[in-house]
Amino acid sequence: MALKVKLAPPSLSGNLLNRKVLTIAAVAVGVIAVFFIAVFSFYWVKYKNIVDERLEKPLFANTAKIYAAPREVRPGQKLTASFIAQELREAGYTQDGTNPVSPMGTYSLNADSITVHPGPQSYHAPDSATISFEGSTVSQVTDTNGEQLAAYELEPLLITGLSDQNRTKRRLVTYTELPRYLVPAVTSIEDKRFFEHGGVDYIRLFGALKSDLLSRRYSQGGSTLTMQLARGFFLTPQKHFKRKVIEILITFQLEHRFTKQQIFQMYANQIPLGQQGSFAINGFGEAAQAYFGKDVRQLNLPECALLAGLIQSPSRLNPYRHPRRALERRNLVLDEMVETGAITKDQAEQAKASALNLATQSVDANEAPYFVDLVRDQIVQKLGDAEYNQQGLRIYTSLDPQLQEAATEAIDIGMKHVDELVLRKHTHRASRKSPPVVDSNIVYPQVALIALNPHTGQVLALVGGRNYGMSQLDHAVAHRPTGSIFKPFVYAAAFNTSLSGAQLTNSDGVSGVFTPATMLNDTPTTYMVGDQEYTPHNFHGEDYGEITANYALQKSQNVATIALAQMVGFNNVAALARDAGIKSARGTPSVAIGAYDATPLEMAGAYTVFANGGVKIDPWMLASVRNTNGDVISDYAPTSKPILDPRVAYLTTSMMENVINHGTAAGVRAMGFTAPAAGKTGTSNDAWFAGYTSNLLCIVWVGNDDYSDIKLEGADAAAPIWAQFMKRAVALPQYSDTKDFDPPQGVTVVQLDKATNLIANATCPDSYTAAFLDGTQPTDTCDHANGDQRNLFQKIFGLGQRPVAPAPLQAQQPAPQPATPMTPQPNPAPGIAANNQETAQQPKKKRGFWSRLFGGGKKDDQQQQQQQQQAEPQPNPN
Repeated sequence: MALKVKLAPPSLSGNLLNRKVLTIAAVAVGVIAVFFIAVFSFYWVKYKNIVDERLEKPLFANTAKIYAAPREVRPGQKLTASFIAQELREAGYTQDGTNPVSPMGTYSLNADSITVHPGPQSYHAPDSATISFEGSTVSQVTDTNGEQLAAYELEPLLITGLSDQNRTKRRLVTYTELPRYLVPAVTSIEDKRFFEHGGVDYIRLFGALKSDLLSRRYSQGGSTLTMQLARGFFLTPQKHFKRKVIEILITFQLEHRFTKQQIFQMYANQIPLGQQGSFAINGFGEAAQAYFGKDVRQLNLPECALLAGLIQSPSRLNPYRHPRRALERRNLVLDEMVETGAITKDQAEQAKASALNLATQSVDANEAPYFVDLVRDQIVQKLGDAEYNQQGLRIYTSLDPQLQEAATEAIDIGMKHVDELVLRKHTHRASRKSPPVVDSNIVYPQVALIALNPHTGQVLALVGGRNYGMSQLDHAVAHRPTGSIFKPFVYAAAFNTSLSGAQLTNSDGVSGVFTPATMLNDTPTTYMVGDQEYTPHNFHGEDYGEITANYALQKSQNVATIALAQMVGFNNVAALARDAGIKSARGTPSVAIGAYDATPLEMAGAYTVFANGGVKIDPWMLASVRNTNGDVISDYAPTSKPILDPRVAYLTTSMMENVINHGTAAGVRAMGFTAPAAGKTGTSNDAWFAGYTSNLLCIVWVGNDDYSDIKLEGADAAAPIWAQFMKRAVALPQYSDTKDFDPPQGVTVVQLDKATNLIANATCPDSYTAAFLDGTQPTDTCDHANGDQRNLFQKIFGLGQRPVAPAPLQAQQPAPQPATPMTPQPNPAPGIAANNQETAQQPKKKRGFWSRLFGGGKKDDQQQQQQQQQAEPQPNPN
């Protein structure tokens, strides 16, 4: 039986309720949507304006670039064509047939030659040259017409870019300049879908957000490269939910405005990649130079992978401090590149087998930061434009990168030795068996080194401290008392008086023209300075009585040098020093021993008067400033001024040669430096050494920042650094052709007997070299020191008259017109006069026949040896 069921119709009230709910829901959704659109639009417009404002200015400051001096290639140098090609590539040149053609220039490389073609943006005029080789030596350099050239300058190399206000350095690169493997390396490890998504990888982002919400740590990544770029340009590094939303909004703005290639280019220039010294490394261009010493275009696969791996945590993965972590991260990047198909597994395995091959981590050697800071200061002074560092200027300087590296190495080695000496002086033992105790207030010294071409003033290397990352104070321009490196100016002032034939009178009343053999009083003397007494002493308190000027400078005797300065006139000495650039010098007794201060850079300029034939040439660092296209804005020429007669410069140099060969600086010879050189040690509270060869001048200073006494002498602290540097310098092709110092016309160089200071011959082989103005040199030989004309019978029996010292020499030529030279009495020891008073107080002993015949008995010989030993000076390292 069929049943019929009748359904009740829906109630009116139920329909109304459902409609009401749907309406409310629709309204709510609409309100939420409107609210969301309104909020989104508000923030979209807000951050659009922020992005617009930021993009109105250049994304990156086009900071000035600092270039080194051009390398000069000359026939005979030890160079190869491949080396020059590599240097040209580093300077931005491209090989012929390569596209695009570099505006800097091109080169063509053959089996035994290389032809250089400077471009429109080159530092040089567009004059090509061909450099030919025989083996590994430059055989000739010819121009386009086949004419031989004495030398040819290559394109200057980039040293560094100036940092911005935040001490950040970057080398801007374009997308097309990035090496083949860098883009896939970065995208494989940081954003695999970079070229596919619209700025946000939603799957990765929501996974990261879920992890952050669950852990409440906000530590998970999910950012695409565009999001990282947005964060780096517009936001703080703090992690929170609101910032992530804002980051996405800015990401959409960037994706809307730029292509993927443009976004990656901005990312490649902005990404932080570590720290070098006190500078931040931003961008792959700067990182390539900092970590590998290369242009970014030259990076290979494992190097690209390493830089890509650093992005995650540059400090934790720093390859210098944590090489194992960096290696593991690099290999992970290589695996990811295999997974994305960017490279094959064989390529990855081959890359993994390679070492890190990092460049030497030395900002002081690679980027010369103290030098660059001085150049920056000069640019501000000369251009007077606060915006100069935004204009992409090319600043060409005097720096030689190879010599800068040599200076840094010498300081690294030398300061380790200095630290050992300081530690030794501050380490004590209560007894032999007790453990060593180191003073708690120990201070390790600072250092400065300046090297320049003494004939041009070109500052070739400059180090202003032992570590730029630790201290940016440039000690190369810090004023310090000069100590005994000032003394050559006293002797030069004395030689100045000889040019006119003026006579100097010593404390014994003996007058004559000054020469290296002039006798000086080395006995302490009291001087009145105002109403105060001043009694100087020698460094070790020794007193040698009468010594030659040559010996006084050789052993750096304070008392004798001040006595000479008094004879010359303290004001005359100070005036000469001021003319040479030591502006603080004043005419007091202490000026003679370097009591007044100067900077190491000023002393380098002052010493050019000796090394450059009497002409002072101001040290310079800035050669030319040009715009981004290579057009000259301003060129700078050095200034020079004649200060000394060339003969005076040579005579003083000759005495300083003796300092290095036999005096307080003889230690540099013991260290293996053999080239002809002249120099002077200096010790005050600081340690100094100033020295030069025929083509290179170098000043080294070592001292404490607080001006306390380092208690080390110049011979022990500064001279070894100078020797380390100069040994490296003369090994370089451009400084290897050192020559002897040639005496100018009007100077005679002779060999003098050390005992008598007269002309040496075969009977007195113990001699030394000395230079004299023509007509002032001794004429008697050592074997005729007393002019004894008696016959053998008279000499045996003591008959006849023994003559005393020879009469003073007279001038022998009209120009210069010297008066009587201050000729020494025969001396019992090299450079030292006999103490006549002590000799006079000893009673004479009558000698027998055999004593008269053979020169005295055994007892007399012993007494004479003892007297000579007492007269022999001890080395004074001052």
